[in-house]
Amino acid sequence: MSTVFSPDHMNRKPLSPRLLLLSVLTGLLALVFLAPFYFVLANSVKTYGEILRNAAAFPEGLVLENYQIAFRTTNFVVAFFNSVVITTFSLVFMVLLGAMAAWRMVRRPHRLSKIIFGVFVVAMVVPFQSVMIPMMKVTSTLNLLNSRLGLVVIYLGFGMPFTVFLLHGFAKTVPVEVEESAFLDGAGTITTFWYIVLPLLSSMLATVTILQTFWIWNDFLLPLLVLFEERLKTIPLAIFSFFGQYTDRWDYALATLTMGVLPIVVFFLVLQRFIIKGVTSGSLKG
Repeated sequence: MSTVFSPDHMNRKPLSPRLLLLSVLTGLLALVFLAPFYFVLANSVKTYGEILRNAAAFPEGLVLENYQIAFRTTNFVVAFFNSVVITTFSLVFMVLLGAMAAWRMVRRPHRLSKIIFGVFVVAMVVPFQSVMIPMMKVTSTLNLLNSRLGLVVIYLGFGMPFTVFLLHGFAKTVPVEVEESAFLDGAGTITTFWYIVLPLLSSMLATVTILQTFWIWNDFLLPLLVLFEERLKTIPLAIFSFFGQYTDRWDYALATLTMGVLPIVVFFLVLQRFIIKGVTSGSLKG
């Protein structure tokens, strides 16, 4: 029996020892990062006694009652609704206002625009602890404490510098000729921004949306400082309260943690390609 070798097979070079070692190290590093997810997911469907016997073993059976108890005790529907509302409104305003500000500063590069952009950059490195007390005083004076609106406004203020910083660099890649053609055809500033500039910024807008979603969805400190009532709790606050009640019941606690992490993991898996697309587009055009 003869073996037929294709040209691609003949030209294929074996992996060098260095590349092989790098592949092995990358695989081991991936296992290290994935191990916590395995422990959380596997133990969330075990009984408490099974977790104590061997937390690393595969589940003997699926104990879905853990999720039922966690779902009911944390009032997960309310917490999920609050997280979705706060994250969505924060992102919509942050992305739209950030894109407008970045585009305006790029297209009007006078001294005031440079000063404003410098303020945004400086705001990125200011420690939160140094502005936490003034933030609470201002929020209380404006009667924004204990409300979703107040938390959205705070997220908008803290998230805008990073959003403008990323979009400012990417807005420079938008061809001026396209905008000039739109103006010659009678389009106004708002029309040009909405139908010309915004679609050209879509890849970086997706990247900003994903990164800011991770921050807002998983944030614990700001909701803890602003929201006091049970009906306003976000998922991180609900998980914190649940852990306080069931400190020793890891079966219930890990089920709660899985429910809180699962939505953002699914969101990332669906949209992760936009991060690579946004970064590579900016590097190729810049």
